[in-house]
Amino acid sequence: MDSRRLLRTSATALAAAGLILSGCSGGSGAAAPRTTASAPGASSEAPKLKKFYAQKLKWRDCGVEGFQCATLRAPLDYAKPDGEEVELAVSRARATGPGKRLGSLLVNPGGPGGSAVGYLQGYAGIGYPAPVRARYDMVAVDPRGVARSEPVECLTGPQMDTYTQVDQTPDDTAEVNALSAAFKDFAAGCEKKSQQVLPHVSTVETARDMDILRAVLGDEKLTYVGASYGTFLGATYAELFPDRVGRLVLDGAMDPSLSALDLNRDQTAGFETAFKAFAADCVGKPDCPLGTGTVAAAGEAMKKFFRDLDAKPVPTGESRELGESLATTGVIAAMYDEGAWPQLREALAQAMSGEGSGLLALADSYYERETDGTYANLMSANAAVNCLDLPPAYTGPADVEKAVPSFEKASPVFGAGLAWAALNCTYWPTPPTGRPHRITAEGAAPILVVGTTRDPATPYRWARSLAEQLSSGTLLTYEGDGHTAYGRGSDCIDTAINTYLLEGTPPADGKRCS
Repeated sequence: MDSRRLLRTSATALAAAGLILSGCSGGSGAAAPRTTASAPGASSEAPKLKKFYAQKLKWRDCGVEGFQCATLRAPLDYAKPDGEEVELAVSRARATGPGKRLGSLLVNPGGPGGSAVGYLQGYAGIGYPAPVRARYDMVAVDPRGVARSEPVECLTGPQMDTYTQVDQTPDDTAEVNALSAAFKDFAAGCEKKSQQVLPHVSTVETARDMDILRAVLGDEKLTYVGASYGTFLGATYAELFPDRVGRLVLDGAMDPSLSALDLNRDQTAGFETAFKAFAADCVGKPDCPLGTGTVAAAGEAMKKFFRDLDAKPVPTGESRELGESLATTGVIAAMYDEGAWPQLREALAQAMSGEGSGLLALADSYYERETDGTYANLMSANAAVNCLDLPPAYTGPADVEKAVPSFEKASPVFGAGLAWAALNCTYWPTPPTGRPHRITAEGAAPILVVGTTRDPATPYRWARSLAEQLSSGTLLTYEGDGHTAYGRGSDCIDTAINTYLLEGTPPADGKRCS
């Protein structure tokens, strides 16, 4: 499995709906008033925001070769700009040349909860195409509530271990109550440890932070590549500041018009599509642990495997056993990239033979769990942002039970577990500030929306919908597997995106690549 793509499985490829036991969401925060830019450092926002737009970043060495770091200040509450502030971690790699510098290229890997700084330093700042890095300063800011930027904290490492093992396909009232209690405990932990920042990590607020960074960097327009949830962040920016849109690439697009329930169900179908692609590849190989018959038979074998683990987990060589919940997460982690399929085949074969360490490792990478038992704040930030951005999918367990059949229709393999996963926001301590709605971004420059036909986490239909909603949207399609398309090996996709970033010319609307 390609190590770069494994890194992106956890931090980059997660859509807003991407975490088992963390729920699915997305959507938009409450829209702020549109604004008009003048000089790069100026703002026609409320005068009390001027101090933020006029600040100077103090760049310092990051301890990572080739990168500088700084701290950006922003108001905790944009309605109270004279109140508390948040400090946001920023990093950059300067343009390498040759050629005229085009400004800053801001990148975001998605999540919500993925560290943009970690993504920049671990991949984008060294792995993006050389012609792009030559002309742009590559820049990232960890969104508020994420990683190095006032991180939301909820549970300890041992508590997280317990949380990720809770049965997500309850069979009786006691198991339903146990799952509900787990969500309630998680929410209570977030409120206790992160009470101040928790109401202020919406996508709208993060988009407004991005505009401050744009101005502080000296750019009149924002140039941006967002993946997965990062596409919703980019679209929200375009909605708030359409006249400040430069060249925006939204890769693995989300649909902001959908409710939390519909987002969950659509993504469930996306994982089923990805599983069928994996199964079709697997059954053609003599070592396929799901058999060498049909794709349908492979699906039945996977469901039986999950049922067996629900009844009797298998050892992993450590204190945690591999039960149905962690196994499901491990399988889903491998759906993000076809490069992980050989690793998944091996892990499944081991687990079916009674040794679960391979699937546990995949699940741990997805949850960003370290070998010492500590977790990054990915899951905490993911829930915090999602539960602000949209009203919850359900009012309680009875709603889930009604929805399970439609989820199982969308995915016989993953449906029940993903239906119950969306219960988490029901118990969230801060009320949602956003709502589902179409984003048109009238007046914005051309925006490039990229969709992959068999994307597991952000179904292709979402890309088509977002491109249609945006008044200046252009759709670029990758006919293939995996989550997101840029930098995945398609010269056609990469050339189209590079040309747009370097020359400002988007491909013809509807262009398809394979």
